[in-house]
Amino acid sequence: MDDDPDRFVGFMDQAGVDRACMFNVWYGDASYGNDMTAKFVATYPERFVGACFVNPHYPEEIVPELERGFGELGMRYIKLYPAYLGRPVDDPLYEVVFEWAEPRGAVILSHHDRWPEPRRYIGLAHRFPNIRWVIAHGGNGPLGQEEAVVAAQAAPNIYLETSTSFGDGRTIEYLVEGAGEDRVLFGSDMPEQDVRYQLGRVITADISTQAKCKVLGLNAMKLLELDTDHV
Repeated sequence: MDDDPDRFVGFMDQAGVDRACMFNVWYGDASYGNDMTAKFVATYPERFVGACFVNPHYPEEIVPELERGFGELGMRYIKLYPAYLGRPVDDPLYEVVFEWAEPRGAVILSHHDRWPEPRRYIGLAHRFPNIRWVIAHGGNGPLGQEEAVVAAQAAPNIYLETSTSFGDGRTIEYLVEGAGEDRVLFGSDMPEQDVRYQLGRVITADISTQAKCKVLGLNAMKLLELDTDHV
């Protein structure tokens, strides 16, 4: 993927994006990937927000890396990638992540691709009620979107993120109407997706201006406890 922060900021400026969340899931060595994320974020600390990735293939490394990520590196949330692990998000190998995150009320964003079964989050959200769970891509395709909305309705600590290449003209409305305007978060999926296209999906959606403001930034700022003084 394109790892030029200046190029990223250029696209963000064109699209009117103030801040973007960044993560790196492409290395078996999670520490190496997180160091790359931290280096990227450090180039524009007021524009980028980093996420800590952990690799359940090496369970003994998880807690030390989470401590380092949220401490030394200043990460703001956890990124999971079940397709990389080869097992769904509620697999026991993830338990150590959840046990660390629960007392801290951490935010966990999990990718959904090979297992478009967002209903799995319902049990996790009930077992770990202090974790704020974010289902990436709104569940992706139609079945995933339907299950993501069911999950959000079943647990108040489940949020839905909007970026997808499988949505249709009603996806944003469906997610907002189903989960509520306070629990839908804009996502671009840069650099795989074009941020301008993903923004257009929200801007042109048949939802209120208030809902658009929440989805496009206010919800994420609140969830990640980002500075809201300029709003």
